[in-house]
Amino acid sequence: MDPLKRLLKLIKDNDVEEIDFRFTDMDGKLNHMTYDVAIIDTDIMTEGLKIDGSSFRGWKAINESDMTLMPDPTTAQMDPFLSVSTLTILCNVFEPVTGERYNRDPRGIAEKAETYLRTTGIADKVNVGAEPEFFVFDDVKYQADPYNTGFKLDSAELRINGDKSYEGGNLGHRIQTEAGYMSTPPQDSGQEMRSEMSAHIRSMGVTVEKHHHEVAPAQHEISTNFNTLVRCADEMQIYKYCVRNVAELYGKTATFMPKPVIGVNGSGMHVHLSLWKGDKPIFAGDEYAGLSETCLFYIGGIFKHSKALCAFTNPSTNSYKRLVPGYEAPVSLAYSARNRSAACRIPSGSNPKEKRVEVRFPDPAANPYLAFAAIQMAGLDGILNKIDPGPAIDKDLYELPRCEKSKIPTVCGSLREAVESLDNDRAFLKAGGVFDDDLIDSYIKLKMEEITLLETTPHPVEFQMYYSA
Repeated sequence: MDPLKRLLKLIKDNDVEEIDFRFTDMDGKLNHMTYDVAIIDTDIMTEGLKIDGSSFRGWKAINESDMTLMPDPTTAQMDPFLSVSTLTILCNVFEPVTGERYNRDPRGIAEKAETYLRTTGIADKVNVGAEPEFFVFDDVKYQADPYNTGFKLDSAELRINGDKSYEGGNLGHRIQTEAGYMSTPPQDSGQEMRSEMSAHIRSMGVTVEKHHHEVAPAQHEISTNFNTLVRCADEMQIYKYCVRNVAELYGKTATFMPKPVIGVNGSGMHVHLSLWKGDKPIFAGDEYAGLSETCLFYIGGIFKHSKALCAFTNPSTNSYKRLVPGYEAPVSLAYSARNRSAACRIPSGSNPKEKRVEVRFPDPAANPYLAFAAIQMAGLDGILNKIDPGPAIDKDLYELPRCEKSKIPTVCGSLREAVESLDNDRAFLKAGGVFDDDLIDSYIKLKMEEITLLETTPHPVEFQMYYSA
């Protein structure tokens, strides 16, 4: 069905009263504004809506702030949370004077990455699937004032609540550290909440595969099906929106912060990618684990540019509190079939259509449009330049002797290292005009502001270590 006809049908069938136009900024944050359906006409759908671009980090200066949102009618879905019947539409960002796509629009970057793939002749399509993990807490308190800095987290699942008094009694079913993976109720207290999250994600057009409790107390995962690069990024924004809002309905709070708790597993976002030419999976072949040489080169590109990639795939200062050995965070740049300690895992499966690369170091703080596009550009650079990833390593990388481990390169150890690597290794991103220097420089400036703030703020642990020194 024609997208505009489908849109009109959705409005009519659901007695829509308001239309919510949504777009993603450089930080990966979903923004919106809501219009009364009565004033929506064809002109708005074809000519767009005006916004103030200076209000968003890394976008426009105040003297050039006008920007245009162009709705993409193919993304229209009903919002399942609002009491007023509301239709949501994702938008692309354009320059109002030239009518061209805004070069810092993350969704536009993702679209250009898909277009560039086709121009290379390597493949017609990239399928992307992501697995974001998240924490759900009952209570979160934090403060970052000069004379009051700290945070406090609480969840009934946390072992610190073993002796806490609850109305109706403390029932004692509690998840111990690193013991929550796929636990069942009543230890898994989030079963019904995740089912409701999944139902709302499905209602907004995303195919949900499964959900389960994750390793840490209060940690969860919902897995969705693969899609094209742009649509998978769209779906990650829908996913986060639904998870946060259902948690709120349960009187809880969900976070995609990679490492909110010391001493337990952090939250990753494993990204699965495969290239297709027509109906042929070009990652299938007769090399290691049934992969093609093309797939191995793709991995080689990811490894070569991994430190620059980290600026997009692990874009927070908090990301690097997760990227440490010992909590399933894959810091070593190795690939392996089934081995979850490697940065790239080759999921098992004999069907050629299942052959894919799972990139395990990204986390859900990432802007999905920029992260997926950057990974894809690194992989394509590997194919075009035939970059050898070296031999596979099937050993547990955490248990390797120090002399062996020291020979394996790693991802970045800090956001500062990541943005400096991006500054020095950016040519692969600019191929085909996908990323440009203006966007990269602006992004680095944003990240350096975050780095400087953290590096100049005293930390509670510093008081513990040094106050009486």
